[in-house]
Amino acid sequence: MNRRNALKVGAIGVAAAAVTTLSACVSDTGTPTTVIPDKIAHHHIVIIGGGIGGMTVANTIKGQNKDADVLIIEKRDTFMACPVSNTYLGKLEGMDLGTFTFDYAQPMEIYGYDMLTSEVIAIDRILKTITTAAGVVGYDILVLSPGIAYNYKAQFPNWDAAKTKKVRNACPGALIAGSEHIALERQLMNMDDGDVVITVPSGKYRCPPAPFERASMIAAFMEKEQITGKVILLVPDEQFAKKAAFLQSWKDLHPHRIQVMYHTKVEDVDVESKTIYFTQEVPTGKNDEDGDPIMKAVKKSHTYEICNLIPNNMASAVITMAGLKTISGSFHKVKMNGCSFQTATDSDIYAVGDVVGHSIPPSGATAIWAGAQCANEILARLGGKKYILPVKNAPIQGANVCFSMVSDKPEQAIRVYHSFSWNGAVIKGKSSVPKEENGKFYSEDTAKAMHDWYRSITSDLFT
Repeated sequence: MNRRNALKVGAIGVAAAAVTTLSACVSDTGTPTTVIPDKIAHHHIVIIGGGIGGMTVANTIKGQNKDADVLIIEKRDTFMACPVSNTYLGKLEGMDLGTFTFDYAQPMEIYGYDMLTSEVIAIDRILKTITTAAGVVGYDILVLSPGIAYNYKAQFPNWDAAKTKKVRNACPGALIAGSEHIALERQLMNMDDGDVVITVPSGKYRCPPAPFERASMIAAFMEKEQITGKVILLVPDEQFAKKAAFLQSWKDLHPHRIQVMYHTKVEDVDVESKTIYFTQEVPTGKNDEDGDPIMKAVKKSHTYEICNLIPNNMASAVITMAGLKTISGSFHKVKMNGCSFQTATDSDIYAVGDVVGHSIPPSGATAIWAGAQCANEILARLGGKKYILPVKNAPIQGANVCFSMVSDKPEQAIRVYHSFSWNGAVIKGKSSVPKEENGKFYSEDTAKAMHDWYRSITSDLFT
């Protein structure tokens, strides 16, 4: 273990979320009541969520109208980026916590917006107030960019709160920015020989390529550290994002290291024995009348050294608090007002980021594009004008680009492009995964482009 001990460094602290709960007291009748915080402020534009989408809205509005009254409500006092964060788990050179964590002081000073570090407890659309742990904030225009939550309850209905907490701590999902990435990185640095199991969520979830890029980065780390074992992906369906590109890169760069198990459903996890239980649909060798293979469910289990259980995703509880109409599906994305970023439920509430109901991919680049469109829509409204997306029906080529690192020494990456278009009903995205000049889906040039893109977007957000 000397080799790995030499790699271990002291944990770098990331500021904990400033979460305060409402205090309870007892009324004269002996009935417990809740102390409601006093109203502390009123702002013309309030943005819930200080992630990439929320910051883009604030920066764009204040950049074009310095007199605009803008407040961001964010429960964490430190920003941590999710894009490119899998390279931290792969221990790529120069990719440490400092690469992904930023403080809000500089953009607040540059752009001149305010920030409240607190957790949202309730939203009243009639009174146009937001109740936070620190107090009540009034608004005229509200922008929701609250991100995602994990839906353990629906996925594992037999787990009680204690079991969920135990599994969440032992098998961190690391799809939400914060301490989960640090916990998973610590497990990798401390691991002995053995397998790493990564579960892929069912339905819609944040950044569809993320689990597969993570498999590549963990495989690269295990190879560098000469750790014996496999990276096993439990995938609920047959298809996944950038499949052909990932399969090609794994065959070429990580032969015999990454194993994909399709048509799986996770049933349980025993953190004491480090065993994950799942059901897999496998072919029986027979076909039905249409010639399709007849499948049967087989219960299986696998012992792991590390389990990265990424639960099914859903929109942040803030969406439920606001009482907004959502589109079909368990994620509860917000129903939008046509091609606007205004919600269909309330003309004074807008949405961007993971929760938006348009058919566009969730990614950092999309959050920036959508945040800018939303901000321009609000700016037009403030100026008494109607905002129209720049080109109707004609696709915006390369509106979104998403990179996935697949190797180290040399660093190589794959990319996917999305063009966005709209017809008055919804904004749509169409993807393509190009091959590089080397004839492969991955290249060193794409890895460099990923680093350049990340430096560019973080510079735009924070300086």
